[in-house]
Amino acid sequence: MKQRKKQVKRGPAPQYSRKEPKGPRIIASAYTASAVRADQYPEGDTVEIAFLGRSNVGKSSLINSLCNHRGLALVSGQPGKTRTINFFSITSKEDISDTEELRYHWFLVDLPGYGFAKTDKGNRDIWSSFIADYILHSDRLMLLCLLIDGRHPELPIDQEAFKWLMESGVPLQIVVTKVDKLKSSERQRNMRRIKELFPTKTAPIAYSSLNHTGRELLLQRINTVIVGEEE
Repeated sequence: MKQRKKQVKRGPAPQYSRKEPKGPRIIASAYTASAVRADQYPEGDTVEIAFLGRSNVGKSSLINSLCNHRGLALVSGQPGKTRTINFFSITSKEDISDTEELRYHWFLVDLPGYGFAKTDKGNRDIWSSFIADYILHSDRLMLLCLLIDGRHPELPIDQEAFKWLMESGVPLQIVVTKVDKLKSSERQRNMRRIKELFPTKTAPIAYSSLNHTGRELLLQRINTVIVGEEE
């Protein structure tokens, strides 16, 4: 006599989605403008959040991961490829109820990397000048994310950049990139060292553009700025 196969109850299929932060989430992103002078900046009073780091720190990959938009920022193996200040228009949405929502419009500003290895000193000085002009004189810059390579926490060029930024008075968030390339013990050790070398009001955020570790924390930090909760 043929036996009936036992029916096995299965739960719902797993849903694979990138975890979103509480509060506003990014729903749209697009390139807006490139500039090397103040008269080339987008007009208006839109809040700006800038990203800066040493060449080859993984800034373009992080921006693409953060915005969930592959190819938004160019990714290149050639250090120093970004040579202009690039503005990206971002829309974040927060659901208040089933029928109500709030939308926030802000600019993500991609600043050229510092420490270009394949350019002469004259070009480095020119780029440094317009980066400095933007940081010192943009009234709309509400937060600057300084990217530090998690594998190399003690580079003098990063410490020099941090010192200058602290003296400029711009609000800073340290973001530690490429943490997926570190063993757990190395990551913990290097994060402690970065916290010592780059002290800021908020703790450094460990970020992996490969698996999006840290994305939620960084979006939460950005949200405090765009919704006006930054102290």
